[in-house]
Amino acid sequence: MASSHPFPSAPPRPQLGFSPSPDRNPSSTADALQNLQIGRAPPPSAAPRAASIPFSSPASRSGLARPGPPPFASGPPTTSAPITSNGPPAFGLGASRFPPPPPAAQQPPPVGAPVSIRASPQAQVSRPFTGSSPSVPPPFSQPFMGPPPSSQPFMGPPPSSQPFMGPSPSSQPFMGPPPSSQPFMGPSPSSQPFMGLPPSSQPFMGPTPSSQPYMNPPPSSQPFMGPPSSRPFAGPPSSQSFAGPPSSKPFGAPPSSQLSGAPPSFQSSGGPPSSQPSGGPPSSQLFVGPPSSQPFSGPPSSQPFMGPTTPFPGTLASSLPFGTPSWHFQTQQGAPPLLGTMQAPPGMFGIPPNMPGQPMAPVPPVTGHSPLAGHQVSTQSKIDPNQIPRPVSSTSVPLFETRQGNQANIPPPATSDFIVKDNGNCSPRLMRCTMNQIPCTGDLLSTSSMPLALMVQPFALPHPSEEPIQVVDFGESGPLRCSRCKGYMNPFMRFVDQGRQFVCNLCGFTNETPRDYYCNLGPDGRRRDADERPELCRGTVEFVATKEYMVRDPMPAVFFFVIDVSMNAIQTGATAAACTAINQALADLPEGPRTMVGIATFDSSIHFYNLKRASQQPLMLIVPDIQDVYTPLHTDLIVPLTECRQNLEQLLDGIPNMFENNRVAESAFGAAIKAAFLAMKPTGGKLLVFQSVLPSVGIGSLFSREAEGRTNVSSGDKEAHKLLQPGDKTLKTMAIEFAEYQVCVDIFLTTQTFVDIASISVVPRTTGGQVYYYYPFSVLSDPAKLYNDLRWNISRPQGFEAVMRIRCSQGLQVQEYSGNFCKRIPTDIDLPAIDCDKTIMVTFKHDDKFQEGSECAFQCALLYTTVYGQRRIRIINLSLPCTSMLSNLFRSADLDSQFTCFLKQAANGIPASPLSQVREQITNLCINILCSYRKFCATVSSSGQLILPEALKLLPLYTLALVKSIGLRNDGRLDDRSYWVSRSASLSIPMAFPLVYPRMISIHDLASKEDDGSLLSATIPLSSEHINDDGIYLLENGEDGLIYVGNMVNPDTVQRIFGVSSVDGIPTQLVLQHFDNDLSKKLNDVVDETRRQRCSYLRLRLCRKGDPSGLFFLSYMVEDKIPGGLSYVEFLVQVHRQIQTKMA
Repeated sequence: MASSHPFPSAPPRPQLGFSPSPDRNPSSTADALQNLQIGRAPPPSAAPRAASIPFSSPASRSGLARPGPPPFASGPPTTSAPITSNGPPAFGLGASRFPPPPPAAQQPPPVGAPVSIRASPQAQVSRPFTGSSPSVPPPFSQPFMGPPPSSQPFMGPPPSSQPFMGPSPSSQPFMGPPPSSQPFMGPSPSSQPFMGLPPSSQPFMGPTPSSQPYMNPPPSSQPFMGPPSSRPFAGPPSSQSFAGPPSSKPFGAPPSSQLSGAPPSFQSSGGPPSSQPSGGPPSSQLFVGPPSSQPFSGPPSSQPFMGPTTPFPGTLASSLPFGTPSWHFQTQQGAPPLLGTMQAPPGMFGIPPNMPGQPMAPVPPVTGHSPLAGHQVSTQSKIDPNQIPRPVSSTSVPLFETRQGNQANIPPPATSDFIVKDNGNCSPRLMRCTMNQIPCTGDLLSTSSMPLALMVQPFALPHPSEEPIQVVDFGESGPLRCSRCKGYMNPFMRFVDQGRQFVCNLCGFTNETPRDYYCNLGPDGRRRDADERPELCRGTVEFVATKEYMVRDPMPAVFFFVIDVSMNAIQTGATAAACTAINQALADLPEGPRTMVGIATFDSSIHFYNLKRASQQPLMLIVPDIQDVYTPLHTDLIVPLTECRQNLEQLLDGIPNMFENNRVAESAFGAAIKAAFLAMKPTGGKLLVFQSVLPSVGIGSLFSREAEGRTNVSSGDKEAHKLLQPGDKTLKTMAIEFAEYQVCVDIFLTTQTFVDIASISVVPRTTGGQVYYYYPFSVLSDPAKLYNDLRWNISRPQGFEAVMRIRCSQGLQVQEYSGNFCKRIPTDIDLPAIDCDKTIMVTFKHDDKFQEGSECAFQCALLYTTVYGQRRIRIINLSLPCTSMLSNLFRSADLDSQFTCFLKQAANGIPASPLSQVREQITNLCINILCSYRKFCATVSSSGQLILPEALKLLPLYTLALVKSIGLRNDGRLDDRSYWVSRSASLSIPMAFPLVYPRMISIHDLASKEDDGSLLSATIPLSSEHINDDGIYLLENGEDGLIYVGNMVNPDTVQRIFGVSSVDGIPTQLVLQHFDNDLSKKLNDVVDETRRQRCSYLRLRLCRKGDPSGLFFLSYMVEDKIPGGLSYVEFLVQVHRQIQTKMA
């Protein structure tokens, strides 16, 4: 490889990826997210337009005028600010979403990214097709597809605003929830950990009376989670050694939560008493003492967020591109400043005080709670469920500086809302490590039992208040790189010899500084122009790639749609829903001559359409051979959108009628995507497939394995997991070829039957795409979600023909990449497409030792092409301190990324091992980490205490939730489990938590809650004891929203929310309506806000107590005991006992 090439070349790739243009950058998505609207009525000024299609006998379609946007879709988006390739778009309602890229010679650094495209309102069209309307009317003909126009359904923007695609300017979807709903994970800047002894009190066992460590804290008490001594946003001062008592604890003790007693009950200590100056970070202890009379209800409003505010660690408004969460949140009253001195450790919650030196009274072992029983009473023989660690939220939006005083700061929780100031390290949204200090040796890492991995999300959406990523153009010479390891210039490369040389921070090689890049050094050893050059002062930067980074001209933005028109798809309304969604989403495709489209339909044969027929109707070309597939034409199947827009719209309107009497039940899915690939092979692009039934004929055909799967799983068959592996290798072979030619496949499964997702999902996973799953597909409620998912898919910040490599300092080496990509050579991964929702996990192992006090650097280089054909190299840098002290590893552990690592490891293991084995492995990961902390870092010697590191206090809860999740439960459908595995593979950190620990809030009392923007922060623990028969509850996991209605709900409440007088009158297929009352308005606001946060149009499902839907809702109560599964309290006891066994 030439020294100028960023990555060693493998077999020549047709073209190395390209990504969103400066306009279509991760920042651009932010814009798109701003103007979301669902359910807008068709434009009043639409004029009828005649159209005909040659392959159907013309006849007038009376009464079937093509409406403007269907009820669930908004009209063409309004224009927004232009996007720059350097970062998420800056939101503006008046700028155009995809302005033409500036001339190559004068491209200003991208600053914001446009988000949505607006087109003139589409005219209604009368169709001349004959025949009766399809057996199932298209979605837009349904009365309840979305809220009535006047109700301003999902987003409420004016008719001219964009459909529901992204957060409004003020509410960018970045991955962090709005302050009001900040999830839990991480100490607030100055907030104290969950409980701590006063400095003078005795270590963990008998705080002084004045500190009342075991009584409920006063309202101003500290939050429930962060290590008191650690600064959430700044690394511990170098002067702190964290060493534990010299004689017994060589490693020191990071903060922890101690659960003491055989069955642990809870006590938390703020850290070692002042008498142990070198002690480790504080810890929380769970004591088996008498329960307190006042159960712990969570930190007072003044506390910063230390744990998930809701049981659900998902992101809030701020984390979704689909919403416009306002970022102007009121901070909690009395919230501590972002950075400040440490306060005295707070008292402990929920346990009666003991006099100094007085031992705790022993308590009998904890007994189990009934599965879905009512209120669990806390007695002296049980742990009070209100005292155990749970997520806590915060409404503050702190400013996070990535480095201070030449030292890396510990990032805030990924599920919280924060504003990043890039001071040399990248934003934690883009790249996050499982620990914020790197162990000096592999032995130390093994002792900790924690994983060392990076979660890389290169196009993650930024907060609207953050500066855009800067674009740097070095001209024909290209970006400056190390001549040995090819690492890119970054803030951590050190200039020596008066600036004439620089030392690579990755490999240590000394390079000559090019003459045109030379600059004198200042007294501090830094270049005098360092602050003026983004590559020398910013953790993330984009370089303009030169011709040597291309093996062909940048590819155009190609979007090819393939639609299932088999009998089942037609009869269920899936075909009509897909056609309508595509038709409405055309306005969101990038504007300009480089945007090209194509379309095909299929059943047992494949139908292409020649769209390039000036002033003529589209021509259907049929390919009957589904074994040896070919394309009927080499040209005119994919044409510029500007040349075929009218023909394409007419064709999409006509397809449901053309095939309305189709009686072909077979589906040639494999042949259809192969044929479409052959048409796309010269260019590459995105292939979007709408599939409704199991592929049954042609290449890649499959057979139903669902019945066999149910039998094997229920009988405990050890080979049952093999049914979660692809049933045929043909699709995998095809997918590798697709990836080689830069074709990314996204599959929308609008099905009511088994479709073998385990086999089908191989194609999106290998090509950088994803699976969308609508089961069981409902023509009443799902077309709205289908349209919004499609719109977000094509308008979010993304790049094409990308190649990514991770480099790290000598001493570490990359062990494995995990995610949706194709890997043909060991060092790089190929990404036919990469977007703002995709995360790649990279694990590391030691191959040498680091010196104490040195730093370990990580650099992600992503070569990609924007949607406008601009070649860019996005460089993301992270430099973290190295430590030889185990206590520092636990102090700096990152719960968010470690749990996401657990999740992805479980997803990878499910198809390869029996479920029981995967559950055991995940549980052991958690136990081993806690045992290591207990053995080497805890300052309490009693073996009767379960001690949790403060930073990982919620790890047992999330581990239990993961073990009980759909992917790891024995019951359930094969497709549901396969979809869970597929979704987990590329899931981002903020979306990983709601997947296993959803967010639940009560909605029957919304009217009594203050409408201060924090309605979503009043979350409820996932336990049936918190569900009352007279209540109504909303539970959401990022994709589905379950509304649970008790059997004793006040009829007036039912009338105000659902418009019916009794629970029995609520329709099963729920479409949320807008009624003229405060309760209905607040519920709709909550649902809309959730959709914006999740970048997903929640599918709402009604669950009634007493029927199967009610039991389905209760299956999400992960803190309850279930058949074959432990309750949260019992799980803590089990963890404690296993740790005792290991230590014995």
